[in-house]
Amino acid sequence: MVVGSLRVELHVPASRSLKAKRAEIRPIVDGVRHRFPVAVAEVAHQDTWQRATLGFAAVAATPGRVTELLDEVERLVWSRPGVEVIDSERTWIDLDATADGPGDPGDPVA
Repeated sequence: MVVGSLRVELHVPASRSLKAKRAEIRPIVDGVRHRFPVAVAEVAHQDTWQRATLGFAAVAATPGRVTELLDEVERLVWSRPGVEVIDSERTWIDLDATADGPGDPGDPVA
């Protein structure tokens, strides 16, 4: 099992209030939730008018599938008018690689 996360920091230049910022961010969050099997949340800058950081997480059996999902999510975010991507970062966890230690649930009982 592979877990991938994507953090995207956004600038919302036209926003003059939290309500205006959320009006720009909400279509991204809702669009991702409806189109892709990933989790999404606003994870930072909730009280800042012109900045937002969105976090996305995907779980799949292969790194290739997680990459496909996060690529699609990132394309959707970049395509939204009204927001500018400042930064993005991906983080990976390969749980199959870390599940080789003693005491794992799949180990036979002695």
